[in-house]
Amino acid sequence: MDPKTVVAVIRGEEDLQRVVSAAAGVAGIDKGHIIGIHSEPSPAAYVPAIGMEGIPYDTGIAEANRKRMADLGERFNKACEGELVSCEWRGFESFSGDSAISSITSAFSADIVVVQQADPDNSASGEINLEALIFETGRPVLMIPYTWSAPLKMGRIIIAWNGKKEAARAAFDALPFLKKASSVEILLIDPQENDEHSATMAGAEIAVSLERHGIRAEVVNQPSGGIPVGEAIENRISETGADMLVMGAYSRSRVSEMLFGGVTRTMLNSMMVPVMMSR
Repeated sequence: MDPKTVVAVIRGEEDLQRVVSAAAGVAGIDKGHIIGIHSEPSPAAYVPAIGMEGIPYDTGIAEANRKRMADLGERFNKACEGELVSCEWRGFESFSGDSAISSITSAFSADIVVVQQADPDNSASGEINLEALIFETGRPVLMIPYTWSAPLKMGRIIIAWNGKKEAARAAFDALPFLKKASSVEILLIDPQENDEHSATMAGAEIAVSLERHGIRAEVVNQPSGGIPVGEAIENRISETGADMLVMGAYSRSRVSEMLFGGVTRTMLNSMMVPVMMSR
């Protein structure tokens, strides 16, 4: 099923146009609808211990935050109008001001979420909780590099495949993109033999499944050469000139907190092309 509802997570002015352009590229597959989400921090009064002076609620800060949110909403609507897609703006106030956290409920009713990678050289871009966005929404998330420029290309797509459920979810969530691609590659790094198939046959079954959807995919078994898997994937993206990476989002557990695993973190930190992740 092609995407109809796209949630666009907007940090601020610096990523608004880029995220809208990417979301429009997704929604444009079948004339979808974009929901823009932004959250501003809600200043709260500080309640001190007995005998100490408190800090009152700052109405000036609250008003400035609301004005910024309203201005962003106007810019969002104009950007969507320029992309010829229907849209709506949802502004929130929250303790953290984290736009990703505020997007979770809206994402439950969406087909896909679009968000930009944080710009390490721009403190205004701010950190958002990508872990929550991916692990708690149950929706595929398309992340675009902060250096990305429109349009959203889908000519050459690589699927990072390891035979696990996260990779399977990502591959099938990406069907609308894969059907538009002229080249699809199923990439395995150091594939392992198991009870069901040899190392050389790893990835063959998912290729057959995709072919039933009209998608011809090439299976590539690539040795890592001793470098981390994330780097090996990046090297393959560079070699092939891929436009997009599709992969599962993996985690490691620390007590009850879900944290990104090594390969996932590598791809997010040094993102070269748009990456669609599923959990």
